[in-house]
Amino acid sequence: MSTPLTLLDKLWAAHEIVTRQDGVSLLWVDRHLVHEGSHHAFAKLAARSAHVAAPELTFAVVDHYAPTRNRAHIADPQIARMIDTLRANAATHGLRLFDLGDPAQGIVHVIGPEQGLTLPGLLINCGDSHTSTHGAFGALAFGIGATEVAHVLATQTIWQKKPPAMRITVDGALGAGVSAKDIALNWIAKLGTDGARGHALEYTGSAIRGLSMEGRMTLCNLSIEGGARFGMIAPDETTLAYVEGRPHAPRGRDWDAALTAWSDLTTDDDAEFVRDVHFDASDISPTVTWGTSPEQALPVTAMVPDPGQLTDDKADAARAALDYMGLVAGRPLAGTQVDQVFIGSCTNGRIEDLRAAAAVLAGRQAKVPGIVSPGSALIKAQAEAEGLDKVFTDAGLDWVASGCSMCVGMNGDLVAEGKRCASSTNRNFRGRQGRGARTHLMSPAMVAAAAVAGALTDVRPLLQGRPA
Repeated sequence: MSTPLTLLDKLWAAHEIVTRQDGVSLLWVDRHLVHEGSHHAFAKLAARSAHVAAPELTFAVVDHYAPTRNRAHIADPQIARMIDTLRANAATHGLRLFDLGDPAQGIVHVIGPEQGLTLPGLLINCGDSHTSTHGAFGALAFGIGATEVAHVLATQTIWQKKPPAMRITVDGALGAGVSAKDIALNWIAKLGTDGARGHALEYTGSAIRGLSMEGRMTLCNLSIEGGARFGMIAPDETTLAYVEGRPHAPRGRDWDAALTAWSDLTTDDDAEFVRDVHFDASDISPTVTWGTSPEQALPVTAMVPDPGQLTDDKADAARAALDYMGLVAGRPLAGTQVDQVFIGSCTNGRIEDLRAAAAVLAGRQAKVPGIVSPGSALIKAQAEAEGLDKVFTDAGLDWVASGCSMCVGMNGDLVAEGKRCASSTNRNFRGRQGRGARTHLMSPAMVAAAAVAGALTDVRPLLQGRPA
């Protein structure tokens, strides 16, 4: 009898060209996504008078440095230069470029799935750690460094050592106001930022199957924050319904053939994982971070932790985080005043995220300023067709163009030093949203609740009596 295989085993074997004696594999890359930060890799190509090996499989996106306002006249010369450099490299090598004026422009990890470039069974690389987002489709997707980006550009292959496989199972039903973001922050808080270090993480269980593709992308996106090399979810009917009809998705007989191939992209019964962790969905509450690491997170109803009650290896980090964040141990997290809010990013800038935030904000006023940046131009247009933009602007928030925006602080959207931001993004490291910025991560609905209250608050009471 054949050995039962994990989803990782099947995807790896399908892309493995050769394996060195040290166990490192040369893998074929099906999709390579590049952005403004990929200029170092293109410079390496130019230095060798080399060309992109498979321009038809390489897609360029303006997102990290994309201004969310006044795009026709970019005031910052450094930002303008970064974008112009990507344009020049795309033109030189004949790449499809999703430029600022493109109706399909957006964040790379949003438009890949949106355009049907992301498909089950593919190997997808990008010079960005949150490439793991695409694993939600049953793809092998992971971020790579500048040297590796150059290697993929030149050869359409990459050298990688196969990581060990880990599984997180979440069973049961999520409560009202609880989302994929809360699942992610919950497991990272429980297991730590080293909890999945170096592993290929597969998510399964009834709660995972109950998530939309938007929710699954959020979950896989945040796998990196728990130390995983990447995250994956086996494709199912939800996946197929999302993919079918997308611009780059297979059609006709090719679609039928794809369905046959994708049907095997599941972990076999009795396949072994080096680590297997289970969570009950009913135990997960709306969650916020209190510190400067994604693992420093608790239910919004909890108290700010006392470092003295933590283990030695966590206590010093907690003290430093509380000092930076300006929080006092033993006080409630709820009620902590915020200065501004942000809704968007490759983690939570999709239409489902905007709808969830708008459901909280409808008919209410924000007590603090904030930005809402959709994940793509198409999502922006859809949100406007549904009237979501008016909900945000009526509440007093700024409705801006698509891009990484305040998540990375590379484009003019920043949190001022010492200011506190409720954010739907993926990282709360010191200075992530600006020098001295204090970031609390949470779901879009929780960000909307913070905007209404002017403070961290439980979204659930604000949802009572409103359509689910």
